[in-house]
Amino acid sequence: MPDADTTPDTMIATLTMNPTIDVAYEVERLVPTHKMRTNHEYTNPGGGGINVARVFVRLGGNARCVYLSGGPTGVALDGLLDLHQLVRARVPIAGPTRIAVTMLELATGQEYRITPEGPPVTEAEWRAVLAQIADIRCAALVISGSLPHGVPDDFYAQVVRTIGARGVRVVLDTSGAALRAGLAGGGVDLVKPSRGELEALVGTTLPTRAGVADAAMAIVEAGQARLVAVTLGHEGALLARREGVIDVPALAVEAKSTVGAGDSFVAGMVYGLCTGQDDAASFRLGVAAGTAAVLHPGTDLARPADIARLLAQIDGPVA
Repeated sequence: MPDADTTPDTMIATLTMNPTIDVAYEVERLVPTHKMRTNHEYTNPGGGGINVARVFVRLGGNARCVYLSGGPTGVALDGLLDLHQLVRARVPIAGPTRIAVTMLELATGQEYRITPEGPPVTEAEWRAVLAQIADIRCAALVISGSLPHGVPDDFYAQVVRTIGARGVRVVLDTSGAALRAGLAGGGVDLVKPSRGELEALVGTTLPTRAGVADAAMAIVEAGQARLVAVTLGHEGALLARREGVIDVPALAVEAKSTVGAGDSFVAGMVYGLCTGQDDAASFRLGVAAGTAAVLHPGTDLARPADIARLLAQIDGPVA
C-alpha cells in the first residue's frame, strides 16, 4: 500500500519480528482421530505489533507495520495486511511465515492455542530491519512480540538505542531474555509485561498485587522505563510511574477468546498517549481495549464500540 498521510500525534510504527497468520476455528467438540467440521473460521494477520496496529487504526490513528515476511505464507500475510488497509514496510526473509491456530470447543468453552516457533532469521535479515527502523518517521514505535531464532537477545535494545536517540516514544512488549535486554539500557517510555512475564524478569513469584506493584515500581526507579503497565488477566491491571501506582480491577465480562488481549491493551494505551491524554486516562483506555478484545471469538481483537462502552464503566483510578 502507498504511504498514508499522517499527523505526528496519531502516527505510530510497529515492529513485529515473528508475525503470524492467525487462523481460528470453532468446533462443537474436539475428538481424537475424528474429522471435525468447523462452525466458523477466522483468518487475520497477527503477531504482537501487527495486532497493535490493527486496533490502533480502528481507534482512528495511523500505523505503519514493519515486519518480516517470507515464503508462500509470507505472500498471504502481505495480502491480509492489505485487506486490513494497513501501511506496511515488509522486510523479506527466506523462511516461511508461521501460521498460528486457535480452536474454540463450543461444548466446554475451552480454547486451545497452537503457536509454532517461526522461521530462523539470518544476520543479514535482522540487520535489514535495523536499517528500516533507522529511517522510519513516527511519533512512537511499538516493539511487540517474540524474537525468532537467529536474532540476538539484545536486538530490541539495539532498536531502542537506534530510534530513542531521535526522541521517538518507545513501547516494549516482549518477554524473557529479550525483555531483560530491552530494558537494561533504559530509554523505554512504556513497557507492558503480564504478571508471568514480570515474575520471570524479577526471578520470583508475585502472588499479591502489592508485590506486583513493588516489582513494577523498581523498574521505574531504576530508570529502565517511565511507565510499567502490568496486565493481570481476570484480576485487572496496574500502572507504575514516578507519581505512584494506579490500580484498576477487572471488568466483569464473559470472555470468548484471550487472543490479542494484551496487544489490544497496548494499542489503547498508546493511542491515548499519542493523542495527548495523560498517563492515567491512557491506562484506563488500555484496560478498556484489553477487556474488549475478549468479548469476541477468534482473532477479531478489540472493537471501538466495545472499548467506549467499557471505558465508561471504569472508575477513575486512585494512585
